[in-house]
Amino acid sequence: MSYKIIVDSCGELTKEMKESEVFETASLSIDIDGHHIVDDESFDQKEFLKIVAESPNCPKSSCPSPEAYMEGYHCEAERVYAVTLSAELSGSYNSAVLGKNLYHEEYGEKDIYVFNSRSASVGETLIALKIEECEKKNLSFHEVVRQVEEYIEEQNTYFVLETLETLRKNGRLTGLKAIVATALNIKPVMGATPQGVICQLGQARGIKKALVKMVDEVVKDVKRPEEKTLAISHCNCLERAEAVKRMILEKISPKKVIILDTAGISSLVKGMDAHEVIKRLEGTKCGARPTSCPDQLSKALKQALGE
Repeated sequence: MSYKIIVDSCGELTKEMKESEVFETASLSIDIDGHHIVDDESFDQKEFLKIVAESPNCPKSSCPSPEAYMEGYHCEAERVYAVTLSAELSGSYNSAVLGKNLYHEEYGEKDIYVFNSRSASVGETLIALKIEECEKKNLSFHEVVRQVEEYIEEQNTYFVLETLETLRKNGRLTGLKAIVATALNIKPVMGATPQGVICQLGQARGIKKALVKMVDEVVKDVKRPEEKTLAISHCNCLERAEAVKRMILEKISPKKVIILDTAGISSLVKGMDAHEVIKRLEGTKCGARPTSCPDQLSKALKQALGE
């Protein structure tokens, strides 16, 4: 059976995935100060980060439209899977489901399934690779869906932000708390709930201590590491990603390790202090949803810093 896997652009694709005809990206977009930036192969990370750093405004992200997803489903593949950013953080999942409904109304029945990653970035990458693994075993469509949903249930997401400047600009931190957090060099250690909502796991003074604490969380939570793939994403800090990899491998032995550089939506808060991230991102919406991934991040960071 032929198949296709669509991943929204918050997910990172490996070089092999990009070269494969199986994987396709559904692009989110970002608007800031009159700049409309599509998160696709034309995305210029350096230029985007420069625009964000120089702007007093919060970037606004938009998910792919239902029509865009419908067009993605309209292909020769007999089975189509979509993997989206957490439904708690973005409208991408709902948009993909609406696109599926539109496809069925327009073209009739087809095996299409939308996976709510309950994660982001490399979390989506791992889910897409799991789908490919199941398809290569020639499993039935329903068995692929079952096994991948079970895989998502066991997946964990962790991250540390070096700076939180965007949240300060968006108002999630008061000026005083922001100054204190920056002065004390506080780095929140973040994660995701089973539902895919960003949450605080802890905090530390300094990026090195925060990464050690994050590694401790990874090791504490993992089950059957020898069966798992460790995926690490970073934003222009490969050496730090390699250091995290070494710390984890000293304690557990996953079957595989992937390291990817983030791009587009995933690099939204690169280089910003905690208070700046909160100020910029508070209240950011995604389409008709009252919240978004940036907004949830600002809430979690505000909690981490005692707001």
